[in-house]
Amino acid sequence: MPITLPSNLPAYDVLSNEGVMVMSDARAARQDIRPLKIGLLNLMPKKIQTENQFARLIGATPLQIDLHLIRMTEHRTRNTAAEHMAEFYKPFEDVRDEKFDGLIITGAPIEHLPFEEVTYWDELTEVMDWTQTNVHSTFGVCWGGMAMAYHFHGLAKHMLPHKAFGCFRHQNLAPASPYLRGFSDDCVIPVSRWTEMRQDEIDAIPALSTLLGSDEVGPCLIRDPNHRALYIFNHFEYDSGTLKEEYDRDVANGTPINVPGNYYPENDPAQTPQNRWRSHAHLLYGNWINEIYQSTPYDITAIGS
Repeated sequence: MPITLPSNLPAYDVLSNEGVMVMSDARAARQDIRPLKIGLLNLMPKKIQTENQFARLIGATPLQIDLHLIRMTEHRTRNTAAEHMAEFYKPFEDVRDEKFDGLIITGAPIEHLPFEEVTYWDELTEVMDWTQTNVHSTFGVCWGGMAMAYHFHGLAKHMLPHKAFGCFRHQNLAPASPYLRGFSDDCVIPVSRWTEMRQDEIDAIPALSTLLGSDEVGPCLIRDPNHRALYIFNHFEYDSGTLKEEYDRDVANGTPINVPGNYYPENDPAQTPQNRWRSHAHLLYGNWINEIYQSTPYDITAIGS
């Protein structure tokens, strides 16, 4: 089954050309099916790139997905055309009364700031509390996952002495978890962050369990069943060239940065990087969608009751 997208959203053509099944709003309206309603609260500066990445993953399942793009109400992006934002995004204020089967809260390039100093922190805390009554399952990604862990559990994020940057092997710590169905004993995941959450502090909270972790870059995927949430601190959604784009940007700006580890053949930036995480990325997000489908109420208005 396809993912439902506006036919004029850039992701529609991108995914169609990749062979991903997509369906226009008009065609979906003629089908007598209750699609899963998934929201994407997009906090990344490159909105269109992020839309493509997450739509690609959640659109690869056998279920029909109705994707809704959401932004913070007052925050204005400087990296995406205002026309695109006005046409495809709704501010949180406008969806506050709606129910969602799933919500993805993306990362944001503001790791250096204490959470409370982020300009939209107060509204984001409203969003996170709102998920407990209006969203069946929430997936916090990178900074978004750290923000949720901090808000619900007081977990601190810690600055790293240098950026964790590259592709790192992670161990499957919970092979019986339905979210890791089909996973190998270990897998490679792209990492790009200046902060971390520490395993000993996560272990001190009995309600949380670590599903994926790395000896080199720490915990990665955390399950929080009490809040019907997953937190992932790394980037399964990245395209093959995303780390290269970040590296080239920093080099061009004169920002000190190491070559992303285990990414280029022979660690040579002149060579084409290799994607070694794509299959596990599809597994994780497919498993998340499947768990939502298995447990969400058929009557969407019953979510949170």
